[in-house]
This record gives sequence, structure tokens and C-alpha cells, in this order.
Amino acid sequence: MRNLLNFLIRYNYCFLFLLLEVVGFVLLIRFNRYQQSVCFTSANQVAGKVYEISGGILSYFHLKTVNEDLLDRNLWLEQRVSLLEKTLHERGIDSARLYSLEQAAMDSLRIFKANVIKNSLNRADNYITLDKGAREGIRPEMGVIDANGVVGIVYKTSAHYALVIPLLNSKSSISCKILGSDYFGYMKWEGGDSRFAYLKDLPRHAEFNLGDTVVTSGYSAVFPEGVMVGTVDDMQDSHDGLSYLLKVKLATDFGKVSDVRIIARSGQSEEKELERSVE
Repeated sequence: MRNLLNFLIRYNYCFLFLLLEVVGFVLLIRFNRYQQSVCFTSANQVAGKVYEISGGILSYFHLKTVNEDLLDRNLWLEQRVSLLEKTLHERGIDSARLYSLEQAAMDSLRIFKANVIKNSLNRADNYITLDKGAREGIRPEMGVIDANGVVGIVYKTSAHYALVIPLLNSKSSISCKILGSDYFGYMKWEGGDSRFAYLKDLPRHAEFNLGDTVVTSGYSAVFPEGVMVGTVDDMQDSHDGLSYLLKVKLATDFGKVSDVRIIARSGQSEEKELERSVE
């Protein structure tokens, strides 16, 4: 306490000077309109800049939440587009019927959220590790997607983690088709560039153009129909000359995969069990 009093006594003239400066400034602003307007304008500019910087910082920390919302929305929109395309072939369908079909398509799926904690790009057999496992309901042979499109298929699970076979793996083979067409083939990665894979066994009488969208066919128990895979970048004949070999630019950037969704289709286990019984 004595040191505080000594400090105040020693610098009392400085404190008195600062007090008088503040009082003088307040009186100047209060009773002079011009100085008042200049002060308020400057204060507003400073406050606006501060709010702009703080808003930018807060927006950065909210990007993860925004990305998760976009991923969920993207999945819903893909399912809606696929359903609408199918109903366009039906004539005389009313809005009530369309809505019931849409609800049935979405009710057949369960969606799990997960984050990528390990990834590889440069191997012949790449794998992705997720931070969710069997305790969260994740099971092998569930489909994995991100905000852009297909990522891969769950291979193995432990209590808290899941191992995914991505498209960038020699063991990966996903049934795909050209959007708007019923002809399908299977997607295969040939190694090398992580941006491209190949759609094989597409019939030669199938019609398509460069730039067309490639989506999942729905002819498996893993992915529903219409999930984005990529776009046709180039084409050539297969080795046997009986089908097309399409070079596809993948929609998913595997170097930036972080937030993913795991898709579980109702009746998936039963369908898989039936298929294995005849293998």
C-alpha cells in the first residue's frame, strides 16, 4: 500500500495532466458540432474495421461447421436429382406421389459423420483411416463420400476407428454409369495421377460425350444411385475392342479429404448375405 501511495505522489503531475487532457477533450467534443462529427466518424471507421477483422476470424473458425452442412446438403441434393430424373420418365405423376418417392429414398439411408485422421496418395494400395468405428455403428462395406463425391468403401473397423479402401486403391471397384444413361461399368484406378480413374466395360453402343457426369449406378448394396464420382475427360477402346474405356476426372480431391459421411443402406446386410450365398 505504501509503494502505491509513493507511486501516486511521485507521478501526481502526470496523472493530473492526463485527467485535464481527457476533460478538455470531452468538453471539446461535447460543445463543438464539427469536432463531434469528426470524432464519431473516425470512431465508426475504427469500430467497423475491428468488427470486420473479428468477423473474418470467427468465420474462419466456423468453416468446419459450414463444410459439414454443405456435405449433408450435397448428399440430399444428389439423391433428389437422381429421383427426379427417374420420375421424368413417368408420365402423369403428381406432386404427392413425387414427394412420397423422395421421402422413401432418403428414409432408406443412415448417415454417419467422421473425420479423416490418416491418408495416403502415392501407393498402389492407398488407405484412409477415420475417427469413428464399430461403437458408432460403422460397419465394413459401407460407402464413404465427402462434399464433392465418392471417397471409397469401409474395409475394416475397430471399436473407435475405420479403415477405408478409397478409389485410389487397386482393390477398389465401384459400379458407375453416365448420368442420364442406364449403361454402366465399373470404376478402377490404374495408379499414378490421383486425379483420374477409369470407367471400364461400358458397352460400345452407350452414348456419351466428353464432360458428361459419372455417378454411382445403384447396382450394389454400397452406394445409392446418383452419387457424384467425376466427369468424362477422355475415351478410348478397351483392350478387347468390345467396350469403351473412359478416363474420368474424379470429383473428390483426395489430397484434401477431411470431413466425410458414411452411408448405410437399409437391407444392405441381407442383400450382401444373399449375394455371397451364390458366389
